[in-house]
Amino acid sequence: MRIRPLAALSTVALATILLAGCSGGSGGESPAPSDSAAGDLCAAAAPSGAASEAVTVDGEVGTASTAVFDFPLEITELQSTEVAKGEGDPVEAGDFVQYALTAFNAETGEQVGSLGYTAGEILPMQISADSPLGQIFGCAAPGSRFAAAFPGTDEAPGQVYVVDFQSIVPTAAWGEEQEPVEGMPTVELAKDGDPTITLPDGDAPTEVQLAPLKVGDGPVVASGDTVLVQYTGVKWSDGTVFDSSWESGSPASFQTTGVVPGFQQALEGATVGSQVLVVIPPAAGYGEGEINDSDLVGETLVFVIDILATQHAAAQ
Repeated sequence: MRIRPLAALSTVALATILLAGCSGGSGGESPAPSDSAAGDLCAAAAPSGAASEAVTVDGEVGTASTAVFDFPLEITELQSTEVAKGEGDPVEAGDFVQYALTAFNAETGEQVGSLGYTAGEILPMQISADSPLGQIFGCAAPGSRFAAAFPGTDEAPGQVYVVDFQSIVPTAAWGEEQEPVEGMPTVELAKDGDPTITLPDGDAPTEVQLAPLKVGDGPVVASGDTVLVQYTGVKWSDGTVFDSSWESGSPASFQTTGVVPGFQQALEGATVGSQVLVVIPPAAGYGEGEINDSDLVGETLVFVIDILATQHAAAQ
C-alpha cells in the first residue's frame, strides 16, 4: 500500500488524511482490523534509511519541534527512524493511539503544519500493520518520537514528519466513579467495560435524564466536535439492546450534531474519560408514535456512553 505525503494542507485536512489512511474513510464506526491488517507491527515498520536518518530534530518529545535537514531531500521510499525511545508496553494492532506531528516540505525545508500538541485537536487513530501510523511506529512504546520521510508524487513534493507517539487510549471510560442516581437505570460493567443496563420499575420519564457514572479529566466536548465513543443502547419498552459499539467490536466516531438531540445533550459539556448514562424520551429521540419492531419511533431509549476522545470543530 502506498501512502501519499500530506502536501501543503491545513492542519485539519492533514489530520483527516492520516486518520483515514489509504482508505479515505470518515465518520461512523471504526472497523476492527482485519487479520491481514492486524499483522506483526514490528515487521510492518518502514525501514530507517538515508533520508530519515538525515533529519535532525530539535525540541522535546511532546512539543512541536523543528526538523533540520539539507534540502531538497531525496526520498525514494517511506522511511522511519526512531529518534527518541518510549517506555512501557509496546503498541499492539487494534490499539487506539494518540499522536502528534509536525510536517515539513522535503524540497524547501518549510514547515507545512503542526497538530496534535493541543488537547482536543485530533482523534486517536486505530493502528494496524497497514495503517500510516503502523508503518511509522511499528511496535514502539508510548513516548517514542520518529522522523519519517515520505516520497513525493506527481501532485506534491516529498515531506518529512516529526511524529510523537503520545499514548495508547483506553477503549473504556477511565474517569472517577460517581454515586448512582436514585431512580435511574442501573449499570454493571464487565471486565472490559462492556455495560449491562437494568431498567427500573415504573413509567418511562418524559424528559431527558442524565447521570454521570464516571467523570474524566480530559477536554470538554463542545457542540460540533467529532467524538470517539463506546456505547450501548437499550429500549425502555422491553430492555433489549438495539445498538452497541461493544457488540460491533470497536468504538465509533461521529459529530455531536449528527445524533438525536438526547444523545447530543449527553455528549456536549462532558469531559473526555467520562461515562454518561442518559434516558431519552421519544421527543428527544426518534419522535413520537406507535412502538413497533421496524424502527425506534415512540421508544424511550437508554444509553451508556463512554467518551474516549474529542476533536474540536475547526474554527470558521
